[in-house]
Amino acid sequence: MKSSEPTPEDLPKVSPRALTIIAAVLVLALAGFFLLGFWPRHNRIKEREELARTLRDQPLVVQVVHPKTTKKPVTLTLPADVRAYAATALYARINGYLASWKADINDRVKQGDVLAVIAAPDTDADLEQAEANLKQLQANYDLTLATDQRYQGLVATQGVTQQQLDQFHSAAEQAKAAVVSAAAAVDRLKALTGFETIRAPFDGIVTARNYDVGALISSANIGPGQELFDVAADDRLRVYVNVPQAYAPQIAFDQPVTLALEQNYPGRKFTGSVRRSSGTLDPVTRTLRTELEFKNNDPVYRIFPGMYGEAVFTIKREAPVLTVPTSALLFEGDGKLVAVVSAENKIHFAKISPGSDHGTEIEVVAGLKGDEWIVSNPGEQLTEGVTVSPVSDTPGATAPGAAAPAAPPPANEK
Repeated sequence: MKSSEPTPEDLPKVSPRALTIIAAVLVLALAGFFLLGFWPRHNRIKEREELARTLRDQPLVVQVVHPKTTKKPVTLTLPADVRAYAATALYARINGYLASWKADINDRVKQGDVLAVIAAPDTDADLEQAEANLKQLQANYDLTLATDQRYQGLVATQGVTQQQLDQFHSAAEQAKAAVVSAAAAVDRLKALTGFETIRAPFDGIVTARNYDVGALISSANIGPGQELFDVAADDRLRVYVNVPQAYAPQIAFDQPVTLALEQNYPGRKFTGSVRRSSGTLDPVTRTLRTELEFKNNDPVYRIFPGMYGEAVFTIKREAPVLTVPTSALLFEGDGKLVAVVSAENKIHFAKISPGSDHGTEIEVVAGLKGDEWIVSNPGEQLTEGVTVSPVSDTPGATAPGAAAPAAPPPANEK
C-alpha cells in the first residue's frame, strides 16, 4: 500500500563528524564488551593450565600395604552332593507275573524282608520235570552200579570176561554222570524259583516300586525304570566333594567336616568326617574326589539322599603364610605380579607365586619377604621405575621413603 503523504525533501542532514563520533562510540562499546568477556575466561584457562602442569609434575599418589603374616585356619567351603550310603535297583531274575508286593514307596524294610512274590508256573513245571528226570536217572544208576558190582564178584571164578567187566563199569560211570548232570539242572531251577521271592538286600527304605500285581515280569527288562524296586540305606550318608589341587594334600582321613543345607535347614550344621578319596586328581578339573560320611538318625532334621549342600572344612596351617590383597595382583603374560615401592619411592614389579585364594586376600607362596610395601590397587599409569608418592592404608603408618602427597593448589573462584 502506498502512503498518501509525500516524503518531505527538506530533512536535516547528518554531518560527517557526527557519523565518525557514532562509529567510534560503537567500536569502543564493542571492545569493552569483548574485554569484559575475554579477560576472565583467559584467566580461568591460564589457571587450569597451571594446575594441570602442577599435577603433572607431582608424583602419582598410591596406597600401599604390607603383606600380612597369618596362621589363621583356612575355612574351605565346597559344593556337596548327598547320597545314600547304599542304593540298589532290584530287577527280576525270572520270567512270570507279579503275584503280590509286600512293601511300597517310603516303607522301612529290614534285610531279608519279602518285598514281592513273582508267580512263575513255567519254571515251577520245569523244576518238577527235572526232579522226576533226576529220580529216573538215579534209579538207572543204582541198577547199573549193582550190576557192575555183581559182575565184579565173578572175576575170581572167571565167569565174566574182562571186556564185559569194562562195559558194565563204563555203563555205571555214564549213569553216574547223568545223575550229576540232572542234579545240576535241578539245582539251577531251584535257584531260579528262589528268585520268585524278592527280598530286601539290606536295611533301608523303598524309594521306588514300578509294577502292580498281575504285571508281566521279564528277566530281560534291565533298563532304567524297569526295576521292580529301588532300595536305599539312608541311616548313613555318603557326601561327595571335589577338593581343589591346592588343598588336596591338607585333607586327612577322619578329619572332621560340617555339612550345611541352607535351603532346607538354615543355620543347622551336621557333623561328619572324611572317609576316603579317589587317590588321584581328575586331569580335567584338577580336583580330588573325596567321600565324607554323615549319620542320618535325627528324625527332626532328616537329610534326604540327593540333596545339595555345602561341605565346610577347617584346615589348620602348619606354618605362617603371607597374604596380599587380591586387588594388588597384576596379571601379565609371564605370570602374576605386584607393584612394590622401593625406599626411593620408585615402582618395581615383582613376580610372585600365588597360593590359595580367599576372596579378598590371596596367599603368596614365593616372591616376597614380607617387609615390602605393595601398591594395594595399581592402575594403568604405573610403570617400572616411575616415581610415586606412597601413602599407607594403615592409620599412623608411614611407608619407608614415603612423603605425604602435596595438595593441589585451590582453584580461584569467580
